[in-house]
Amino acid sequence: MSKSNLVSSSPNPSWKGSGVGAVGSREQLETIFNKFDKNGDGKISCDELRGVFGELGSDTSSLEEVRSIMAEFDRDGDGHIDILEFAEIMNGGSSQELRDAFDLYDLDKNGLISVSELHEVMKRLGLKCSLQDCVKMIRNVDADGDGHVNFDEFKKMMTPR
Repeated sequence: MSKSNLVSSSPNPSWKGSGVGAVGSREQLETIFNKFDKNGDGKISCDELRGVFGELGSDTSSLEEVRSIMAEFDRDGDGHIDILEFAEIMNGGSSQELRDAFDLYDLDKNGLISVSELHEVMKRLGLKCSLQDCVKMIRNVDADGDGHVNFDEFKKMMTPR
């Protein structure tokens, strides 16, 4: 996983207010952020980031690689990712960054996100979401009607309009 895998190039986070663009509501963003922020101090450390990558099944495990990723995420240079920096990350990014995010959901690496894969990742992130909720989410994004989300559909969903 490259150090730029999840970093947004978006200069203005939009999490304040009623929504956060592609991620969903502010509450959803905070729930995901809090899953990363294990000790609840309002910022994500290298160790916390490494731990979540492991929970999501990422092969990013070396502390050096995580530090490199952190350096790119950490816009203000304080050694941590705060909620504003996290909102930037979650609200867009380059094609490679989106591909890396997609790959975290594509658990069986077949190029598609299934309902069960989405459900599993949501559980790992600590989001309470029924299988039926995941079916609805997939349907909302599934432009070709195959019951899965491919990378192009994922990219359209994640790209702020």
